Amino acid sequence: MRMHPDTDIETGLLGPLLADRDCGECTVCCTALKVDSPDFAKPADTPCAQLGARGCGIHPVRPRVCRTWFCAWRRVAAMPEATRPDRCGLLVSVNFVREPRNCFEGVSINVRLLPGSTAIDDGTAGRVLDSLCDRLVPVWFSDGSRKMLVHPDNEVAQHVVSGRPAPPALRAEVAAWRDRYGLFAPDGPESATIG
Repeated sequence: MRMHPDTDIETGLLGPLLADRDCGECTVCCTALKVDSPDFAKPADTPCAQLGARGCGIHPVRPRVCRTWFCAWRRVAAMPEATRPDRCGLLVSVNFVREPRNCFEGVSINVRLLPGSTAIDDGTAGRVLDSLCDRLVPVWFSDGSRKMLVHPDNEVAQHVVSGRPAPPALRAEVAAWRDRYGLFAPDGPESATIG
């Protein structure tokens, strides 16, 4: 993937912010996400100390990370309007893992099921995953306690990670994933771990 030098990685993977979408009353990220930046930190699944009944209490002067981070719903037009995190119970974001267990964890899209969500039962999770699994970007699904790789599919992922030759039907797809993510593959036996 070639990106313009001024393009941040989230824009490169998901696209620019959509002009017709704003956060509105959604404050899911203010509670669900772990934030660890130079100017602000908070644990995951803990409401920000600045979050009140009307949203962010310091919105005009909020930390840089809060001004520049946006969930995938704000960027991916294929995600239905009804999949704003506070409406559907899913938070979709680009995920960065400093010490990945495999090449699909370093930089990926994470679809996180929020507590109390009915997104699996009502089919919303499937629609969101369908809107994200059409590009050469790993997609993980998490229920908060565990996560699983949903894109690429398991057979392709196993060939990419193991280095085994792929069968003819998968050869081009495996080669594309290896070309893009091979540099993220850690050395050693743990590189064969998927989820």
